[in-house]
Amino acid sequence: MGNHLSYWRRCKPRLRDAMDNQEPTTAHEGIRTLKSNNSCDFSNESDLCICLVTWNMNGQVSYEDLVELVGSKRNFELLVVGLQEAPRTNISRMLQAVMAPTHILLGKAVMQSVQLYVFGPKNSKLLAREVKVDKHSVGGCGGLIRRKKGAVAICINFKGFRLVFISCHLSAHEHNVEQRNSQCQHISHSLFSKDCNPYAPPAQVTVWLGDLNYRLRGIDTHPARKLIHNDLQKELISKDQLLQEAERGEIFNGYCEGSLRFKPTYKYNVGSSDYDTSYKVRVPAWTDRILFKVDDADKIHATLHSYESVDNIESSDHKPVKAHLCLRVLPRLETLTSA
Repeated sequence: MGNHLSYWRRCKPRLRDAMDNQEPTTAHEGIRTLKSNNSCDFSNESDLCICLVTWNMNGQVSYEDLVELVGSKRNFELLVVGLQEAPRTNISRMLQAVMAPTHILLGKAVMQSVQLYVFGPKNSKLLAREVKVDKHSVGGCGGLIRRKKGAVAICINFKGFRLVFISCHLSAHEHNVEQRNSQCQHISHSLFSKDCNPYAPPAQVTVWLGDLNYRLRGIDTHPARKLIHNDLQKELISKDQLLQEAERGEIFNGYCEGSLRFKPTYKYNVGSSDYDTSYKVRVPAWTDRILFKVDDADKIHATLHSYESVDNIESSDHKPVKAHLCLRVLPRLETLTSA
């Protein structure tokens, strides 16, 4: 049977602080920032390499953009693509066409414009077991772009690794911090809660990716843009709401994320790499993120090889974000002792 987020939080107390509110006296870790560890050479040093992608598409898509998004250097086994504001076009068919030379679709989860796809190498279906999907809505709906809010998830056992991937789209606007925190918590408790199996082992690795919509707090648009223009966006990290809320123990306790070395991914003028010049002149922000947590750290070592934005895709007001994560099974203690 598959893994279930609600089960982990009811039956595994050590995981409750991953998303739950914390009492003021409760110790918490916040989000651990990792430096990327050079490029992955897809060597025998890793047991599983995963390419993670998140993109708010703003209701637009082209085959060429998807080719650019995935890239030609496919030094990974699993490709995980989380989409928000996806158009009504059959994205699944387009992605399968892009990946056809090397990969096949192992699982998909769709809730209107919030979507998630997992691809594996050709002839890898026997390596993928216990595939389950779920979804949880927190609002949003109509319009041409169908700005659905909520999350979709895929639980999969691949090559013996128990993995959960979550693609989400949370509420917009700077002032809705508490609403976003609450949505994270509701999503975390609701996914896979309907068919909880008390005998199922917990997930070893959980990945959240999506338009989390956390903004910059306490800075106006022109000072922020000046820092970005001078390649000093690192000065804005302390104002990032997501990291602030995690530091307070509200969300994503114990999760990891790569360094925010790339420019804020929102909001751009569509068709360019210029920030918003509409009458709203929005403050740029890192709304699009990829976070992961290893809950079996004594058995699995995770290495983040890259964390970057894809700046040459200009069809949306968001830039896609990609990460390359490799997992390795650690030797057992007795193996190390006898070596």
